[in-house]
Amino acid sequence: MLWPYKTPGIPDKLFERLPGIPLSKREVRILIISSLRMKPNSVLWDIGAGTGTIPVEIGLLCPQGQIIAIERDDEVAGLIKRNCERFEVNNVKVVQGSAPECLQNIEPQPDLVCIEGGKPIKDILKQTWKYLQPGGSIVATVNNLENLYIISEGLAELQARNIEVVQSAVNRLETRGIHQTFAAVNPMFILSGEKI
Repeated sequence: MLWPYKTPGIPDKLFERLPGIPLSKREVRILIISSLRMKPNSVLWDIGAGTGTIPVEIGLLCPQGQIIAIERDDEVAGLIKRNCERFEVNNVKVVQGSAPECLQNIEPQPDLVCIEGGKPIKDILKQTWKYLQPGGSIVATVNNLENLYIISEGLAELQARNIEVVQSAVNRLETRGIHQTFAAVNPMFILSGEKI
């Protein structure tokens, strides 16, 4: 087994990658997983799943849960499937389609939603909210001020409760030449809110 542990934090290098396709860095993934507060049998929609790091981590942590990874690009959807196979994760369904249009055809409806990308982001947030079960949560990641404002405003308009915003500020020790230096991992905002 590639990751025999019962904790999140799979090293980035263990995932298969495609050039230009984003990967949620290990430290940021841990924050996202913590914000999701997944129960053993929750249904999670991961919109803009990219490399599939969140579905793999959650799939390993909650083998009774159902994870639906939504990705618009066919090649990237294939990458998610390969990473699930690589880590022997069997509870992830990959849906190839563009949000928000494809959401109406996805079953079951989610207890939790993770929005990791997509355009227009506000439309995705609002449409996803319609499918989110009462008591469920949405977690969104953004890396720029414009989307931080859009998601914050959207959660307020939807009257989300218990809104939280966390900004990651992570540095990793790296070897550069003969020296070891700390290199910053790109800062990420993680926003979450609950549907009452």
